[in-house]
Amino acid sequence: MSDMNNFEQMLEDYDNKKIYQGEVVEGTVLSVTPDAVYVNINYKSDGIVTRNEYSNDSTLDLTTVVKVGDPITVKVLKSSDADGLVALSHKRALGNKVSEVLKDAFENQTVLTAKVTEVVKGGIKVVVDEVPVFIPASLATGGNGRKNLDDLEGTEISFIMSEYNPAEKRCIGNARVIIEKEKAEKKAAVLSSLQVGDIIEGEIKNVTNFGAFVDIGGVDGLLHISEMSWSRIAHPQDVFKKGDKVRVYVKEITEDKIALSAKFDEENPWANIEEKFHVGDKIKGRVARMTDFGAFVSIADGVDALLHVSNISNTHIDKPSSVLSKDQEIEAIITDINVEEKKIALSMKELLPEETEAAEAPAEAATEE
Repeated sequence: MSDMNNFEQMLEDYDNKKIYQGEVVEGTVLSVTPDAVYVNINYKSDGIVTRNEYSNDSTLDLTTVVKVGDPITVKVLKSSDADGLVALSHKRALGNKVSEVLKDAFENQTVLTAKVTEVVKGGIKVVVDEVPVFIPASLATGGNGRKNLDDLEGTEISFIMSEYNPAEKRCIGNARVIIEKEKAEKKAAVLSSLQVGDIIEGEIKNVTNFGAFVDIGGVDGLLHISEMSWSRIAHPQDVFKKGDKVRVYVKEITEDKIALSAKFDEENPWANIEEKFHVGDKIKGRVARMTDFGAFVSIADGVDALLHVSNISNTHIDKPSSVLSKDQEIEAIITDINVEEKKIALSMKELLPEETEAAEAPAEAATEE
């Protein structure tokens, strides 16, 4: 009789066992279909976990991830559905457990890694064991203001938790701090290995009005417009575009800034300039550009000489553009060479007949008489 009484008491306890909405319980898988898992939760009714309550993947075939006899942790959603089954959720039960992971990561600022499941308005979403974490666009990249984040979908990203508020369901991640830390470490490593004078290959990353930023192994160096060529450049975009490969050397390293140059000494057109040109030489050149005080004439690649407005003609000229035009071919005499300052002076006037002014003088005198 004692055994029978114990059995009856157990049966009564089983029938009277209660479960509560929101309770997390352990169960055993009874059967599996592609879109549902049936679970024994030691209750008078079995439970069901639908595909949507098992995973965020709406195409997942549950028979590929669950088998009969597997233990499973579930959360009670409803004590009984239309079929008398207890509505359960596996992913929400995991969410309760993972919240401890997220809480620990938030409190200790430990680094988490997860796959980007979706690019949403204003940022990206990652999932840590079925718990969604939102990373705003401003915190998803290295602070370069990139608006299009589509290429991040499906990739893994490392981040820390910048906000954790389960009561308001706010789980906010920050990948920017990790990216910037990695960039700083990489830059420090590159800087420690670089020396002034090192020749390196780089890639044009961005072109501005004053120069171009060159990627030299994960860090950026500045190639100023004045260091792009021995020839004069009107705008950096006339020479380079994003993605171009470039050979440069390290001109200067100041703290964390790297100045680059593409002006190699062996290509310097002013080297041995006195062997190529002499004062008194008659040369031909092309008008490269003009100012109010004169015209700069290209007499060799990378060598511009100044033709002052006062040396263009025997008669008075207000500005060079009155008689000259850009790209016009001219002849002139070299009147001065200053190697240190890289200056050459020209004169067209010295090629004009000297008697021009003298011939005009009698005519003016005759008029006066």
